[in-house]
Amino acid sequence: MVLTFGPDGAYGHPDHIAISQFTLAGAVSAAGEHRVSKLYFMAWTRSKWDAYQSALKKLSATVDGVERQVTPWPDWAVTTVVETAAWWPTVWRAVSCHQTQMAIYGRLEHLPEEQHRWLWGVQEFYRVFSLVNGGRTRERDLFEGLRGRDGK
Repeated sequence: MVLTFGPDGAYGHPDHIAISQFTLAGAVSAAGEHRVSKLYFMAWTRSKWDAYQSALKKLSATVDGVERQVTPWPDWAVTTVVETAAWWPTVWRAVSCHQTQMAIYGRLEHLPEEQHRWLWGVQEFYRVFSLVNGGRTRERDLFEGLRGRDGK
């Protein structure tokens, strides 16, 4: 299973776009026993981005003099929603480690717990492809279809 940014880099961030391109190249190149069984893009909906924008005021990247902003995924395109509320403090600690981006994320330090839980408590994804499952039923687990009958 592979997870990466979509081709838009979430909000046009050049590093995120490069990560997406290199990850996709690796997934396509994988073969044999190392082939990729499932590939996902992170896919934040309008409500998720509105929560980020509310907390951060404006999330954008300026590249070559052009401002790039968020393009949310439509709700209908999200194939997988993972409840992560129990782990939001861990997610926040990991996000806080991005020292080069803390000028942006610094505003998040003083948010109430309820808003942190909203930001980090649900993760949304778009299943680009799967060799093990599919259909229109929303997944609740990125590893759905990859575990054996014993749940491992």
